[in-house]
Amino acid sequence: MLLKTLFSSAVILGALASTAAAETFRLTSTSIAEGQHMDAAHVFQGFGCEGGNQAPDLAWSGAPEGTRSFAVTAYDPDAPTGSGWWHWFAFNIPADITELPAGEAIPDGAIELANDYGSIGFGGACPPPGEVHRYQFTVHALGTVLEIDDGVSNALAGYMVNANSLATASITAVYTR
Repeated sequence: MLLKTLFSSAVILGALASTAAAETFRLTSTSIAEGQHMDAAHVFQGFGCEGGNQAPDLAWSGAPEGTRSFAVTAYDPDAPTGSGWWHWFAFNIPADITELPAGEAIPDGAIELANDYGSIGFGGACPPPGEVHRYQFTVHALGTVLEIDDGVSNALAGYMVNANSLATASITAVYTR
């Protein structure tokens, strides 16, 4: 009985420590804000949209102990595709990097996948006219460096990121045209 109680206590303490680490991991930006409309700098250039197609600046802090790399994603769950729209997927960002300036300066060694526009790197917002879409910018603290390359799908990379995520931090901005 004592062993079972000690095991249960260890599981609970581990869960609390993990929750505390996740609560201190934060994502900030001077370009975008939670629930706020993105400006034209972050709008796609094409598909009927006229924008700067520039990734917002992102900075994060409070990564949990054991973080070996980061992944950054931008995803639109409201896209009328049945599977959303990947605007950006970068991973294997070194653990000593804690910010990306506007314009997506991805550090050496990091990998970017093709977005759903078909190009590597960030692809800005471009919802159908009259629709308000959410754009979820998320940083994942990973306990490993992913052993996948730039030829994988966003879905497979997402699976690997989620399977190895120690904590996440997000900002959800919106855009309509």
